[in-house]
Amino acid sequence: MNILISNDDGIESKGILLLAEALKELGDVTVVAPHRERSTSGHSLTLHKPLRCIEVKPKYFAISGTPADCVYMATRYILKRKPDLIISGVNRGANLGNDIYYSGTVAAAREGAYWGVKSIAFSLCLDKTFNLEKKPHWETATKFAKIFIPLAVRKDYPIHNLLNVNIPNLPSSEIKGVKISKLGRRFYSDQIEERFDPRGKSYYWLGGSYKGFDEIPESDCVDVDNGFISVTPLKLDCTDYTLLSEFKNWDIDFTSS
Repeated sequence: MNILISNDDGIESKGILLLAEALKELGDVTVVAPHRERSTSGHSLTLHKPLRCIEVKPKYFAISGTPADCVYMATRYILKRKPDLIISGVNRGANLGNDIYYSGTVAAAREGAYWGVKSIAFSLCLDKTFNLEKKPHWETATKFAKIFIPLAVRKDYPIHNLLNVNIPNLPSSEIKGVKISKLGRRFYSDQIEERFDPRGKSYYWLGGSYKGFDEIPESDCVDVDNGFISVTPLKLDCTDYTLLSEFKNWDIDFTSS
């Protein structure tokens, strides 16, 4: 297989380097990733300024843009042919529930799905309380990736879909199994901190601390918290078809009088 790997933690992150080495057993690997951390960058493309592309070593390219930029550049310019598979990660931290809308890791996989390539995002949840201070069990994530990727490649599922995989930060011997999960909902403090520069002008830090999640049965948040690897299928089509049918019954009249 021709495998493209990207992430949002940057090309020097341990997660992407270990994953790239592990996946060389499965095929020809090319890494195209941001030159620095671009976490929570979402699915954004850089259109207002030029991008730099540096080959830091053979088949490892650093891009001065977002994760979506990296996959866009890789699939349309860097690679000589369409990859068989696009992998994003392994992310240093969970991408559960509503995280997927902010996540650069998921965005890189979503950009691949948009391009019609099977795409999978892998995230290591660090521990059950998502404590960034604990030692990451990268070996658990890479071991599961090597097991799961060949299975996902063999299976047929719609193009323009992607898979979001979250792995508890546990030794592989302590993983309870694998669950196919729906999206949950996580909570963060709505914190905006105002500060002032030396000239007295204000600036702001957005985002607060993690506060927990809804106890939604069979959700990715609950499954990971219970020690299971979570696999969630996602699709590009965000249409709510139940409401679509309902809204068609609305009497909406906008005519010129």
